[in-house]
Amino acid sequence: MGRAGKALKQVLEKYGITQNRLAVAMGTRRSNINRWFYENADPVAEAVLQIRNGLKAINPDAAEEFTQLYWNDPSQEREQS
Repeated sequence: MGRAGKALKQVLEKYGITQNRLAVAMGTRRSNINRWFYENADPVAEAVLQIRNGLKAINPDAAEEFTQLYWNDPSQEREQS
C-alpha cells in the first residue's frame, strides 16, 4: 500500500494520537482510520487532505510531519543515507 498509511502510522504513534481521536476530528469512522493505519486501503486524495486537517486540529506539528512524510520523495531518502 501507499505512503499515506505509513506516514499516518508514524505520526499517530510519535504524537500519541489515537485512531479514534483523529476519526472524531475528521468526522469519519475509526474503521476508516484503521484501514489506512494498517495499510489495508489507501485514502483518496480528498481523505489525505482531511487527515492533514484533522491532525492540524489536534496538533499542528503532527499535521506538518504527516505532510512532509507523505510528500517526501523516497529516492531522496536513499541518496541521503
